[in-house]
Amino acid sequence: MAFDSPQFWIAVLQIIAIDIVLGGDNAVVIALACRRLPEQQRKLGIFWGVFGAIALRVVMIFFALSLLTMPYLKIIGAALLVWIGIKLLQPEAEGAHEIDASTTLIGAIKTIIVADAVMSLDNVIAIAGAAKDDIGLVIFGLIVSVPIIVWGSQMVLKVMDRYPVTIAIGAGLLGWIAGDMAVTDVVTKEWVSMQAKYLQWVAPVSVALLVIVAGKVLAARKPVKLEPLEDLADDKHKH
Repeated sequence: MAFDSPQFWIAVLQIIAIDIVLGGDNAVVIALACRRLPEQQRKLGIFWGVFGAIALRVVMIFFALSLLTMPYLKIIGAALLVWIGIKLLQPEAEGAHEIDASTTLIGAIKTIIVADAVMSLDNVIAIAGAAKDDIGLVIFGLIVSVPIIVWGSQMVLKVMDRYPVTIAIGAGLLGWIAGDMAVTDVVTKEWVSMQAKYLQWVAPVSVALLVIVAGKVLAARKPVKLEPLEDLADDKHKH
């Protein structure tokens, strides 16, 4: 894709949006891993931890782009993105960020890189889908989004807390990319372009709506907390 094409900039915006929506966890990990470092080492820990994590992610995405040229893998990736999008709309479980804080700079950097590698599957699949086989676009999108995640993460998390609709939009974006991936797989691309071209826009819209609706329905089905029997017994004694 050329720099001056609208498709290039749409893909860049999608990659940045994915990193903002899915990068909140990574920002929390960075903060937790560095919290016990001396003040003067915190910035170094954050810088080198993020640098290593991004370098590792570029390598992972490079392999993901190569793998997505194999039959059925885009369909599998699309299914994973649907699951990730629905999970994004669920209430966060307690203790979701149990990260050991290191007292050494090297330890903090290692913690950030390892945690980011484990947590980056969603980012890698989503970015590979948005980039449409262009590793240059992936690297450009990541470079642009890094400062947004690192320095704007707290602001982004506050916006998400205050305006939950932004999380739904992010989940919908993942659904959109999943729909696009499903109709551009090696086994579906030719048939769709010859027999059902309308699916090139119907599939992304439909899957985006599916993710948002399914995510909201599942989130609304929270188990009702029952009062412990001991508390009920105490209340009876009081009356």
